[in-house]
Amino acid sequence: MKQTVKLIAGNWKMNGLAADLAEAETLKSALESEPSAHRVALCPPATLIAQAAWRLKGGAVEIGGQDCHARAAGAYTGSISAAMLKDAGAGLVILGHSERRQGLGETDADVAAKVEAALAAGLEPIVCIGETLQEREAGRAVEIVSGQVKASLPDAVIGKTFAVAYEPVWAIGTGLTPTLEQIAEVHAAVRAALVERLGEGGRTAPILYGGSVKPSNAAEILAVQDVGGALVGGASLKAQDFLGIIRAQ
Repeated sequence: MKQTVKLIAGNWKMNGLAADLAEAETLKSALESEPSAHRVALCPPATLIAQAAWRLKGGAVEIGGQDCHARAAGAYTGSISAAMLKDAGAGLVILGHSERRQGLGETDADVAAKVEAALAAGLEPIVCIGETLQEREAGRAVEIVSGQVKASLPDAVIGKTFAVAYEPVWAIGTGLTPTLEQIAEVHAAVRAALVERLGEGGRTAPILYGGSVKPSNAAEILAVQDVGGALVGGASLKAQDFLGIIRAQ
């Protein structure tokens, strides 16, 4: 199914100081001058969430976090709870990104617990899934992402607003992108897994594509069946690049 209103979310990862919020303000101003039909979100590092929420208040840019702890509070030095993100001004949160799954060993069960915590705090989760190059070359891409969908989504998502983001691990930050046919195949499989896991409710959650999305390829990717938006990394750091994706036709 094609969704007319898509979610275009920028993930700044471990980039950005206070001065860089000027780019976010440029984005806000541009969308005030020429509104987008799509939802737009920025997920800066946690140190900037409160400032970003204040400086972008009243505009079209939503603010999200990049991770949260599965517990609401406690002796977890250095961790940030979903309630803290909400309190700082976030409305969304990215969970299960491959950089955390691969680099920090997060499991599907870990991600599901974080999704539950995010929902309890009133945040909209963007749940990331994706296969490695080895898994794709072994012909297991559909199997891997389908399994991640089913195991990373707790029952708590039923009836709630959330998104899934398909990011092939081998395409993140490499400049490589799957073919449109490969994207369509995986998004169809993710949709089927969502319906199998959640019933009819699985038909409406947007499935974002992420992995080397840029202004030059955004239009063709966003036009693929069942691509409900984009999760954008490096290209979201500069307002003009991000706007090129937001306005891709």
